[in-house]
Amino acid sequence: MNTHPSALLLASLSALGATAEDVRPNIVLFLVDDMGWQDTSVPFWSARTPLNARYRTPNMERMARLGVKFTNAYACPVSSPSRCSLLSGMNAARHRVTNWVARRDEFTDEAGASVKLPAWHCNGIQPAEGMSEADRHLSTPVTALPQLLREAGYYTIHCGKGNFASEGTAGANPLNFGYDVNITGSAAGAPASYLAQENYGKGFFHVSGLEAYYERGTFLTEALTLEAKKAMQKPISEHKPFFLYLAHYAIHTPYNADPRFTSHYMEGGEGIYDAQLRARLNQQEVNRAALLEGMDKSLGDVLDYLEEQGIADNTIVLFMSDNGGHSVWPRQGRLNIDPNFPARAGKGSAYEGGVREPMMVVWPGVVEGGTQNAGRVMIEDFFPTILELAGITSAPTVQTVDGRSFAELLRHPTLQRERTCVFHFPNRWREADNEAEGYGTYSALISGSYKLIYFWESQRLRLYNLAADISEQHDLSDALRQTTLPALARELTDSLISYDAQRPLDKQTSKPIAWPDGRE
Repeated sequence: MNTHPSALLLASLSALGATAEDVRPNIVLFLVDDMGWQDTSVPFWSARTPLNARYRTPNMERMARLGVKFTNAYACPVSSPSRCSLLSGMNAARHRVTNWVARRDEFTDEAGASVKLPAWHCNGIQPAEGMSEADRHLSTPVTALPQLLREAGYYTIHCGKGNFASEGTAGANPLNFGYDVNITGSAAGAPASYLAQENYGKGFFHVSGLEAYYERGTFLTEALTLEAKKAMQKPISEHKPFFLYLAHYAIHTPYNADPRFTSHYMEGGEGIYDAQLRARLNQQEVNRAALLEGMDKSLGDVLDYLEEQGIADNTIVLFMSDNGGHSVWPRQGRLNIDPNFPARAGKGSAYEGGVREPMMVVWPGVVEGGTQNAGRVMIEDFFPTILELAGITSAPTVQTVDGRSFAELLRHPTLQRERTCVFHFPNRWREADNEAEGYGTYSALISGSYKLIYFWESQRLRLYNLAADISEQHDLSDALRQTTLPALARELTDSLISYDAQRPLDKQTSKPIAWPDGRE
């Protein structure tokens, strides 16, 4: 594969008497796990909310002052699909890794569907080069983002959660996707424990490779931060541009107590009073808030390190979450209402609480600090954007890239763009039977201010105007059945067909369930 920065960039560098490695920006992608749109003191809505008052994220506030926050950023409803889209630039409907991956050939769907679920790619994405025949089964070959960056001269670092492919396949090891360094990345989608005194857990979800921290009692989030800083030393000393993918396990369950921060959410031996809940926080919510603050400290430590090394002015930092925050087990409050307010529901749901994310970008000298942009961004957009930021204009891939670069939104913060987002989840997650709250087997579309959701099991459509109804309380499907609804149903159907999306099957006839617009 022959990929390199544009000829124009190289010519400009030559004229300056510099090499590409001297001036190309370093890129840090800071990805948080299971962080909801409102799990921060930084407001990503038009008004501050009680949840913004609950959490302490001073370094996210700092990042917002330094850069731009995106108020309409989206990802998939669960982890692996988002991570595979980020690495490949493909929509989840196309790469078919539509639920979370674990062990080889294991479908992780909840039981009880009234339809036959499709044989989605439970073995994840796999590196196209050197892919074995065994790894081709129930998987999608890709030319991955770090591979393209490395071929363009970047030093590539993976630190934290992988979860791109199932255990025992090539894709389970981030090194096979083009990373020069892999710190803890594996098939596991969660930590068995954040606690060093528990050796970060055991079994399938054990976080390995951090044995040096066991006796120190270092919380997992802190250990990953220290390892990321160590890994950056090599490219910095060699004056080589680097790409750091810091994918924290935080704030995924289990909600182990982080003693550095739990006291911030306690008073008199109890959790502090919370305005959203109108009650004191229980221990789970105290621990979760502390876990979030520990993630925020990591962000601050990385920003500090870039400044200490004198490279902050030439480093682009992107912040994103992989799906919405939990709104069901094990949260406190009215399920699907309090945990992600004003967004409805949470992780696994088609509603905003499941897919709407906090997102920010700092690009010194280009992005004006303290700005915000309402242009819509989807998780697969990070792939072409990061390539563009790295100056890579020729990047042949074996896969079709669906993402659209948002680099122009960074260069021109007042620029707006229309972006249709498609979500495809022909699967069943934890709250699969609660279709009323957006869970189950569904596909969805956001186009303009409207959001359409199609539930495959009931073959029911729901329609919401997000501009007027962010909490998705008013279903407009009946009122707009003759106008907006059929047009959006056609658009969703056309998009899914173009992605060659899989459909659930009728259990009796084994025929595919009808598309959202009724086509067979």
